Order: sequence, then C-alpha cells, then structure tokens
Amino acid sequence: MPERPFEREPSAARNIYAFGITSFLNDTATEMAYWVLPAFLASLGAGPAQLGLIEGVAESVASFAKLFSGYLTDHIKRRKPVVVAGYFVANAVKPFLAMVTAWPQILLIRFTDRLAKGVRGAPRDVMVADSVPNQRLGAAYGLIQSMDSAGAIAGPLAALVLLSRFGIRSVFWAAAVPGALCVLVALLGIRETRRAAPGGQPLRLRSGQAGAAVPTRKELKVSATSSPGGWVNLPASFYFVLVAVTLFSLGNSSDMFLILRAQNVGIRVSLAPLLGLVFNITYTLASWPAGWFSDHVSRRMVGSIGYAIFAAVYFIFARATSTIAIWLAMATYGFYYALTQPVLKALVVESVPEHVRGRALGIYFFVTSVATLAASLITGELWKHYGAAIPFYFSAALALVAAGVLQGGRPQKQSSPQGLKPAS
Repeated sequence: MPERPFEREPSAARNIYAFGITSFLNDTATEMAYWVLPAFLASLGAGPAQLGLIEGVAESVASFAKLFSGYLTDHIKRRKPVVVAGYFVANAVKPFLAMVTAWPQILLIRFTDRLAKGVRGAPRDVMVADSVPNQRLGAAYGLIQSMDSAGAIAGPLAALVLLSRFGIRSVFWAAAVPGALCVLVALLGIRETRRAAPGGQPLRLRSGQAGAAVPTRKELKVSATSSPGGWVNLPASFYFVLVAVTLFSLGNSSDMFLILRAQNVGIRVSLAPLLGLVFNITYTLASWPAGWFSDHVSRRMVGSIGYAIFAAVYFIFARATSTIAIWLAMATYGFYYALTQPVLKALVVESVPEHVRGRALGIYFFVTSVATLAASLITGELWKHYGAAIPFYFSAALALVAAGVLQGGRPQKQSSPQGLKPAS
C-alpha cells in the first residue's frame, strides 16, 4: 500500500491538499453541467455536428490559453492570483447555462469556461511540482486527480437528483454552489511556491519572509541570460513524449460522444449522469495508486497500459449492441484516465529543468488540445457521414499506435532533489 502522502512535508501537504479540495469542488460544479449538456443541446435543436463544433472551439481556445499560460508561468512572480482568477471566471459563467435559448450561447459559455481553465492550468501544475520532489510527482498529481474525479462522482449524482425533481436548468443553477466554494478554498488555502532559477536553485519570491533565500547577483544574472523572452530548447525526451500523446489525442474526442453513443444503443437520457458516475468511481479509486505506482516503475509503461485500455473501451463502444456492454466499458474507462492523466503530466514535468516547467506544460497542453480539437471535429464528421461505429474504431486504432510510440523513446535521466533516480 502507498504510504500516507506527504506526511513528512507539511508545507507541501497544505498545497497538495488545498489543490485537491479545490479540484473536488470545481469538478463537482463542472460535471453537474457536463453530463446533461448533450440532452440540453438536443432540446435546443442541436445534434452531433453542433456538439463537435462547441467542444472543438472550446478546446481550441483552451489550447492557446494553455500555451500562453505556460510561458507566463515561468516569468511571473506570483502564480496564485492567476490560478484563483481562472477558477473564478470558470465558475462564474456556468450558471448562465440556465438562461440560454440557443446553442450558440452555449458555445460562448463553453468558450469562456475553457479559456479560464487554460489560463490556470500551467501555473497550478507548476505550483504542485514545486511543492514536492521529483520522486513523488506521480503521487502528488495522482492524489489531486483522485479528488478531481471524486468531484466528478458528486456532480453527476447531484445532477441526477435535480433532474428527477426540477429539470435540466436547475442543474446549471445549482452548480454555482460548489463553484463558489471552490474559489473560496483556492483563495484562502493555496500558498505561493518558490520559483526555480535556471540552474535548478529555488528563488524565494518574498525576501522579507523568515528563512527566505535571497538570490545572489550571479543567480540573477544567470536568470536574466538563460531565460530569454522566447521559447527555450527543451530535451528530446520531452518532444518524444509529445509526439506519442499528440498522436493519441487525435482520436481522443470529447467524452460527450460516448454519451451520445450510449443513448444510441438504448440508455435513457435521464441516466446520462450515471455514465459519468460509473467511470469516475474507478477513476477516483485508481488515480492515486496509479500515480504512486509510476513513481516506482516506468511512467511510460503505465501510460501505454492506459492507452491500451482506452483502445479496448472504444472498440467495445464501436461494436456494442447491448446496454450492459456500455456500462461495463464505462467502468473500465476510468482506468484509462487514472493511468494517463496524472502519470503523463509527471513524466512531462520531470523531463525538463525546473525553470522551464511552465513552458513544457504549456506546449504539452497546447499541442494535445489542438489535437483534441481535431478529434472532436473528425468524430462529428465521421459520425455524420459513416455512422456511429467508425469514429470509435478510428480512435481505438490511434490509441494502440500511440501506446507503442510512447514505449519507443529513451527518457533523459534527471537528478532528483534527494539523489534518487526518478521514474521514467
């Protein structure tokens, strides 16, 4: 069994747990709305093509926001305000879904929501990485992901209750409650972390704090010359991971297409939130153990297993004719998320020097988001012209290829803060 996370590092524990609680509340609000959105769009006269456009545009703006945010993260002195602002804007717009009368209005709201998420993503993940040593990155990201997906359990459950009593629009109004609590926890619970100089030495942001290390003139000179205004050359191992993840993302369309396919097979619209509940149970239970496991074995192997599970699930969705197969596939789908989301993020972070983590994450998020945009558009068009099964076969095939590519690269070894060799 994994040890109790971060028990020897109270300062790290505060940030990790604060981010975990924030993620739980934010995802509760998000998932309340997300899993009923396809049915809501249908009630407004929109179909798979409009859904693909909305999700594609939303992810597109998020991708550019993540790229900018990653670059900004490596240069700003305080990251917390950016993170808090991102949570605030995303949760402020969700209740407006209750007032829309046409699908283009949903497009605008999703645009704003994803923009805010893109802006806060890189600074949040760098703050997490700065709070723990490299050999505990998987456990840190895994714990936060478990809390995040726990919110994705609470959200659909709340939506299911509200749907049965008050209708779809009540779900959007109710999402404002966990959204407001999320912003409050982020504002009061998260603490600034240290910035790393180009040589890997941490720089304290406030020289007046007790025990703060003041950077020397030499360190400041190195920082000014080694961290230019443009992008830096990142290690080849990072770009190899990027190729594999991007290839996979070209087939990783919005999960809303899974909901549409489930409805196509025969699952009632009112049960859509339960689909989210089923896969998020396994996602929640497996994320921290998967992250911890990746701290002790090859992260690439763990990620490849996750991709293989994704391929199996999408193959089942392509061929399924019974609702039982859909429910079982959705339960298995949570293992894909657990074995990839926290693990690949940790792999990206540890593959680059500390002072360019923001840029590496920004590039990673940007490229995969652009590929996800293409995936949603491709899936919508394939579904429209060739039927529901073809896009799922396409996604499964790309996932298997990406699993092989991820195993093909040789990771660059990085030194860890305590002299331990991090997982690759």
